[in-house]
Order: sequence, then C-alpha cells, then structure tokens
Amino acid sequence: MAKKKKKMSLAYQPLGFVLGWSGGWLAGLAFRKTWMAIRHEEDAPDALDKDRGWGEVLLAAAIQGAIFAVVRSAVDRAGAKAIERSTGTWPVGEKGGRD
Repeated sequence: MAKKKKKMSLAYQPLGFVLGWSGGWLAGLAFRKTWMAIRHEEDAPDALDKDRGWGEVLLAAAIQGAIFAVVRSAVDRAGAKAIERSTGTWPVGEKGGRD
C-alpha cells in the first residue's frame, strides 16, 4: 500500500505543478480585478511604493494573501479529488498537505 501511495505521489507532482502555476495566475487575475473594484486603480500598491501609506499597502497585501490562499486551496483540492475519482487513490500520504 505504501508503495502505491509513493507512486501516486510522484505521478501527481507534474499535475500539481501545472495546477499550482495556473492557480497562481488565476489568483493574480482575481486580485487585480478585486483591487480595481475596491480602489478603481489598475496598480495595487507595493510595499516599497513611497507615495502609498501603510494602510493602503497592508490592505492590498491582506487582500492578495487571502485571495491567493483561497484559490490555492480550491485548485489543490479539485486536483486531488480528480485524481481520486480517476484512480481511486488519494494522491498524497496520510498526513497530506504541504508540511
């Protein structure tokens, strides 16, 4: 059983990479759209933008982090469920996760 889990984990890695990359792209797009809706600006502040205040920089960082975490979890979960449906095996070990 452990050998099958190890093989599945290795087989899942390329799919996980593609899902992670596309999830990051999707999260970036969602953040840009969200920032545009909130502040009506195309560019979100960066931590090193001299002309932006602390509140605006921290708000942008918090929103970006929340969107990234939700999209990442949704993409990871959907990929794992798809693997489980197609193979009957969960793609990672018992502990699961990234830790």
